[in-house]
This record gives sequence, C-alpha cells and structure tokens, in this order.
Amino acid sequence: MVGDLVGSVRVLQRSELIDLRDPGDIVSTAKRTKQIGPASAVIMRGAEKHPNAPALTDEAGTLTFGELDRRANALANWLLASGVQPGSVIGVLARDHRGLITTLAAAGRAGYRLAMMNTGFGKTQFVEVAEREQVVAMLYDEEFADLLTGLPPAMLRILTWVDGNRPVPGAGAVLDDVVTAGDTTRPATPKEFHGLVILTSGTTGLPKGAKRKLSSPFTSALLLDRIPLPQNSTAVIVSPIFHSTGFALWGVATGLGNRTVVMRRFDAERTLSALAEHRAEVLVAVPTMLHRMVALGPEVIGRYDLSALKIIVVAGSALSPTLCEAVQDAFGDVLYNMYGSTEVAIATVAQPQDLRQAPGTVGRPPVSSHIALFDDNDRRIHGTNVVGRLFVRTGAPFEGYTDGRNKQIIDGYMSSGDMARIDENGLVFIEGRDDDMIVSGGENLFPLEVENLLAEHPEVADVAVVGVDDDEYGKRLRAFIVRADGSDPKPDELKLHVKMHLARFKVPRDIVFVDELPRNATGKLVRRQLPTGPLGIS
Repeated sequence: MVGDLVGSVRVLQRSELIDLRDPGDIVSTAKRTKQIGPASAVIMRGAEKHPNAPALTDEAGTLTFGELDRRANALANWLLASGVQPGSVIGVLARDHRGLITTLAAAGRAGYRLAMMNTGFGKTQFVEVAEREQVVAMLYDEEFADLLTGLPPAMLRILTWVDGNRPVPGAGAVLDDVVTAGDTTRPATPKEFHGLVILTSGTTGLPKGAKRKLSSPFTSALLLDRIPLPQNSTAVIVSPIFHSTGFALWGVATGLGNRTVVMRRFDAERTLSALAEHRAEVLVAVPTMLHRMVALGPEVIGRYDLSALKIIVVAGSALSPTLCEAVQDAFGDVLYNMYGSTEVAIATVAQPQDLRQAPGTVGRPPVSSHIALFDDNDRRIHGTNVVGRLFVRTGAPFEGYTDGRNKQIIDGYMSSGDMARIDENGLVFIEGRDDDMIVSGGENLFPLEVENLLAEHPEVADVAVVGVDDDEYGKRLRAFIVRADGSDPKPDELKLHVKMHLARFKVPRDIVFVDELPRNATGKLVRRQLPTGPLGIS
C-alpha cells in the first residue's frame, strides 16, 4: 500500500495536478475534498486560482470557473433555505450541461448525497430508484417532466434545463432564475461529504446504486498514470457525465484547469465541429459514438481541423478490434481504451501502442490497480492466455451498493463480473461477462469472441450474439445483425465467415437482421431486450 501511495503521488506530481513545493495547497485541497467532495472542490479551487478562465462550454455558452463557482453557491444556499437538510439525498436527472455540473458542485457544498439518475430511464425504473435512494428533492431537465409525475407531488423540484416555453405542471423553480437572483456567498462548510450514488448500467435489471464517498489520491492517479491529460487546454466530453467514465474524466480534466465542452445530445459531425472549433486536445466517448464518427467517412472527417487532438479516451462498453483499428486509421494513434466499472474504478488502460500491437486489448493496470484471475473454485490463475474470472483491487474505495449488497471479494480483490485472459506481453483481454458464457454441446462459448469476428465483416454495421435454448445442444448461439448501409449480407455468408476463423461449434445457428440494437446511454448492449425464444428461422 505504501508503494501504491508513493507511485500515485509521483503520477500526480508529474501530471501537475499537485505541486509538492506547495504542501499547503495539497493539504487544503485534501481537506476540502473530504468535506465537500471532489466535484465541488475542483470548481472551488479553479475559482481561486484562475476565476476568469473558461471552465465549461455547452449550448448556452461558456462559463468561467468563477461563474460556475458562484452558481453552485447560489443553488446550495437556495436548497438549504428551502428546508432540505444536510445529509439528505437529492437527485438529478439531466443531460450534460451547466445545470448538471452546477448541481454536482452545489450538492457537496450543501452537505447532500447526490443520486445521479440515468437519462435513459423509463418512468417505472426512475420512480423505483428514487424511492430506493430516498430522494427528497429532484433537479431535472424539462424533457423528463413526465417521469416525475410518479413522484410525490410535494417533492421539491427544480428545472435544470428548459427546452421551450410550454408550461410544465408542478415544475417548481427554474435553476437559471435561482442562480441569477440567489445568494452567491459560500455556504457554511458541511461537517462531512455525504457522497454520490452512481448507478450501474442496469443491463440485467434495475440499476444498483454504487456509493462513492471516500476520496484519495489514488483515484486521479489511476487515470493519469497511463492517460497524459493536458493542463489549461480543452476536452470535449460526449460520454454521459452521470456515469462513471464521463464523471471521472470531467473531474480530473477540470482539476487540471481545462475547459470541458459538453453537449446534451451526441451528434457525430457536431462533435467533430466542436473538436475543431475549440482546438480540443481530448475527446471522451463510448464505442458506439466513435463508430458513428468513423462512419462519416474520410471526406466528412477531413473537413475539420483535428490537428490539436492528441487523446481519445474510450470506455463504457467493449471496443472491438475492428473499431479500434478504424478509429486509429481515421484519427491517428491517439486512442486510449479504459476498462473498469462503477464498482472497481479503473482497472486497466490500453495506450495507442498497445492497441496497434493488439487491437481490442484493455491494456495494463495503472499505478495502484492490481488484477487477478480466479477459476470457478476461487483458485488463483497464473498462466498466460488462460481464461478466468477477473478480479481487481485498487485504492479507489467502493463502499457497497445502497441496498446493502456487495461484489464477491477474494483476498482483497473484487469481482469485475468479466472473464479475461492475460497474454505473454502482459496485455489484458476481456472475453465477455461471466454470466454471458454458455455451454453448447459440452463446449464453453463466449459470445463476445463471435461478435468481434462478425464485426470485421464489411457488410456488418453492428452485431450482438446471445445464447438461446436448444433441445439438442442445451444452448446455441443467435446473432443479431445490423446491416451496413447499402449491403445485403446473406445468413450463410456470415456463418461461413465465422466457420473460416473459429471452431464449428462457435458458428451461430440463427442469424437475425435488425434495424438497430438495444444499447443504453453508455453504449452497453442491453441483452435482455433481444428475443431469445423461437423465431422460426435458421
């Protein structure tokens, strides 16, 4: 643990997130983070060091660090004056814009726990999560007003973004009005930071709430050790900030004095335009977004000056080898594939040279991250290229789910829920979710391997492979295919493509063509929404 701490401090010093020549600043920042949380602390520190520097750009314009800090103070004071007591849980249901960032900062300095709700929720899910997390006030974008009709009518409501002039029954206050007329002095410092609730992806059921309260230097070092984020530059973040990846990159980038450019809805060409307009050095996205950007083609991409772009961070769902190579061919060797989860934080990072050497790899563990593979009997696996259950131990603490449950832990390592292997060069490869593995005719199959192979076919735009019941083999594979534009692949052609590269028992028995695949806001495939019953197809 001491070695991890020393290594993390070296990374933070090298990245200039801390300056060992100014121990007073380090101590005060650590103390402040412990009291009001990292999101609020980075904005407050930025307001003190460079108040007039741009901190955030969205569709409404640009806010400086000073302006963002004052907005957070005004909202925190208004909530406290409205009777929301420190220690309470407030919720936010907002896309990426100033309202979400203001709420993040205000919650910490008012002493609240903030539940970050998923913008892809249906009404039932939203209400169930709000009740489970005991939310007493909800901040939300106008477009989600219908979801709030299931909440208690007396619950305090604040509109974080207004799309138009239509009346919203029971809308409550409007955030822009609150911060314009509110008290911008800093509220009294709370006794402690009550943390965040970041929801898991919820691809297999109701999303679980992951508590994040404790903060340590390990957290930022995990990211900065293998991703050289710049200082006082610009990062375009299109990965949703309500989820772990977007939140982590926003926090560290902001702590380094960068402007972050966000947009409420992703558009591939608008993202290119933002990168060019702001001379951004960093792009943070999920694989489906990169797929759409690459699909624009070299002619469209070539219209934009992307010469400043040095880093593309991708995370949130599996990066196929095909997409990995396509991104690097389109944008250069600037791709960083970050692997982790809401629970285990950042486990590994693949740098551009890793991805050229082994497209699709998730790379190696950064400082203070340690990984281990275990078999089904909880015995440690030490060999290379042996598939096992991936467990992770980092210095970024996970405090368990809000319902009291936790992940399996062996010798201090926490289950990631994934199957993986480590090759002879120390590079890690994800083979699929441990609960996605199927047994067909006595053979163990991981759908991800077949998905990656089908993704290489020029007539396939997107693909998902799942296991379905089979009377003869117990289980068989079914592939759902989104055709590439202008193509019409035949099922037998796709089956032959798999058969030429993989064992016969890995060839999908069923090929189903669909217009699109069900994916959540972070690009993860929601497999439960794919039909697994009889289809009358072959």
